[in-house]
Amino acid sequence: MRKNKFVIGKMLLPDLVAFFAAFILDQFTKYLAISRLKNQQAIVLIEGVLELEYLENTGSAFSLFQNKTVFILLLGFMVLAILIFIICKLPQDRRFRIAHLLLAMLIAGAVGNLTDRIRFGFVVDFISFVLIHFPVFNVADCFVVVCTLLLFLLFMFVYKEEDLEFLQTKKGRLTKQDKEKDKE
Repeated sequence: MRKNKFVIGKMLLPDLVAFFAAFILDQFTKYLAISRLKNQQAIVLIEGVLELEYLENTGSAFSLFQNKTVFILLLGFMVLAILIFIICKLPQDRRFRIAHLLLAMLIAGAVGNLTDRIRFGFVVDFISFVLIHFPVFNVADCFVVVCTLLLFLLFMFVYKEEDLEFLQTKKGRLTKQDKEKDKE
């Protein structure tokens, strides 16, 4: 029994490292945004394309659900629970290593924004892609969007249906023999 815990801990170590690295990067950039951008003019990085502009977002993605903090927190914790369940169920073999890392960084992004909501009552946003008037966002948002997109591509085009049996409940799993009987 002890050996299993050690093996699981060792296998999840890269996930924890990725999570903490992404979370710390997000929180550090938000600290810089608060200390250097709050109550200041936007800093133009690329004229007409990219600016750093401090914004307090009391809503969720694209400023939806403004001032609905309790609802957003509850929804965030539900999504977080699902993501943690998936990363814990995800097989530890090499084939799923990239999915583990992407999920860890996705979780870090979710936790980063949840941390802001709990601490401040809003999320600190500061990256403004002005070329297309895109909503202001932050590093955590980047992790959430990019990792979600990459996970979608992985699960749609790389992993086969049988690779994803780990997500099914034990009652829902069919053996190869059961599948062959169903075909007959």
